[in-house]
Amino acid sequence: MKKLLFLFASIFIGMSSLFAQDDLLDEINSEDTADQFEMPAFKATRIINGQSTKLASKKEFHMIISHRFGSINDGISTFFGLDNANTYIGLLYGITDRINVAIGRETYRKTVNASLKVKLLEQHENMPIHLVAFGGFYANTQLSDQVYTELTTIDRFSYLFQLQMSRRFTDHLSLQLSPKYVRQNLKYSDYDVYNYFVVGIGGRYKVSKRVALTAEYDHNFSRSSQNPYLNPLSLGVDLETGGHVFQLLFSNAQANLPPSYLTYATGDWSKGEIYFGFNIVRVF
Repeated sequence: MKKLLFLFASIFIGMSSLFAQDDLLDEINSEDTADQFEMPAFKATRIINGQSTKLASKKEFHMIISHRFGSINDGISTFFGLDNANTYIGLLYGITDRINVAIGRETYRKTVNASLKVKLLEQHENMPIHLVAFGGFYANTQLSDQVYTELTTIDRFSYLFQLQMSRRFTDHLSLQLSPKYVRQNLKYSDYDVYNYFVVGIGGRYKVSKRVALTAEYDHNFSRSSQNPYLNPLSLGVDLETGGHVFQLLFSNAQANLPPSYLTYATGDWSKGEIYFGFNIVRVF
């Protein structure tokens, strides 16, 4: 898998360089040398679970509702997982075209979150990629001091910092590479660690004006061999309907928020342990 990630990164950088050379040649051959910014690589602020390089515009307000149902292989007893929903509700606001803030709450571990997203670079003739920085703060309000007798307030907190590098290669294809750092202030078990280093890859392929296929995978380089959790792999379909972006998805992680889905994915695709879900984004 490490070789696969290295290969993906090499292809991503190589393709970006080739496209950048084409852009420079086009600029030389063109009388108009003004920067022409590309459309965003993604239509929603998430690819599936993970953040994309898309930001809300200035004074734009997003309401995000996400559901992750139970495992499909639970069968008819839980109506193929539909009885066991994990829900996230979030609010996002564009302070400027380059700065977004968000808050929300997820039922998984009753986690509340706040985040900041900043656009650093934007793809155009002289710049081959979009580059965005993202930082998140998360608090597990479900922890009990009766279970963790020495629990302190700071033990409830976890943090995420990541960079998203994406490239819109064609009108149809966009790819993204995302190095991530997760800090957990509490070890939930003996095989946990405090610091996790993760690399995510994702993509979007537009099949029609309003429909696109998406995929993402995150490889956790800090997980021990005894750790029973898996790396999250998700597949989805984006549907654009006016002021909504509706994302249908299948994943081996039931959690929505990064510290949980990146480090505690429980499903095994080969065993049918897959969680169906959706994201609804309403733009105001």
